[in-house]
Amino acid sequence: MLFNVPNSLTWARIALIPLFVGVFYLPDSWLDAEEKNFAATAIFIVAAVTDWFDGYLARALNQTSAFGAFLDPVADKLMVAAALILLVQLARVDSIIAVVIIGREITISALREWMARVGQSAGVAVAFVGKLKTAAQMTAIPLLLYNAPLLSLDLRAIGNVLIYIAAALTLWSMGYYLHRAMPQLARYDREVRSKAVDR
Repeated sequence: MLFNVPNSLTWARIALIPLFVGVFYLPDSWLDAEEKNFAATAIFIVAAVTDWFDGYLARALNQTSAFGAFLDPVADKLMVAAALILLVQLARVDSIIAVVIIGREITISALREWMARVGQSAGVAVAFVGKLKTAAQMTAIPLLLYNAPLLSLDLRAIGNVLIYIAAALTLWSMGYYLHRAMPQLARYDREVRSKAVDR
């Protein structure tokens, strides 16, 4: 199941990351600044669309797999992290925003892995606040990548507002998931202490 249709789309999304980053390292004689912004925005949007399609096709073709469930969020997080680091380098996002969002992803990924190991993955299943965070984040990033007015709309200003909203929702959702996991973490800690005493 490494290369079924949905997983192939996910692999393609990962393959887009070097192209996405590399756009900004092309000589100005090949692409000017506005063209680089447009190309990066287009690549990011294509990657976001493939994210929706691979999940849809996995269900429609009955090709869901444990490997696909692992690879899909990894691809998402790699693309978002690459985009945020680029935006920091381009001085379009404050570094603290990138640290908050990327740090949250690492923390919650580790928490979900641990909860799955103890058979409690349902306790940290995706919640509505997490979906709101993702929506704000995935709207803000292409607006900040494009970095130019469109139909008299200041997309960068809108993107700035949304990325701060995404960061706030990031902290809220992290707190929510940690709160949900706390009883299991406390139970595990008591069991470890009990075993240590028995020894």
